[in-house]
Amino acid sequence: MKKIFLDAREMEHPKPLELAISILKEIDDKSYLYMLHRKEPVPLIDLAIEQHLQVFGHQDIKGEWHILIAKNDSLDLKECLCV
Repeated sequence: MKKIFLDAREMEHPKPLELAISILKEIDDKSYLYMLHRKEPVPLIDLAIEQHLQVFGHQDIKGEWHILIAKNDSLDLKECLCV
């Protein structure tokens, strides 16, 4: 499985959302988006859910959000979490 990594912790809105949407347009069953963000990207999560994508979010002990999004619903995104 190919991880497409996006570190959005230092980016200002709307750049993280724009980049993530661009990645999600190209994602296939053999890849997933792994985004790091300083806050929960609710608009991105809502958009992914509307598109019937699999979404997993986790806030780590530093308060940073790990957002994983995949088209392949057989992928266990929790296993792909890097904390």
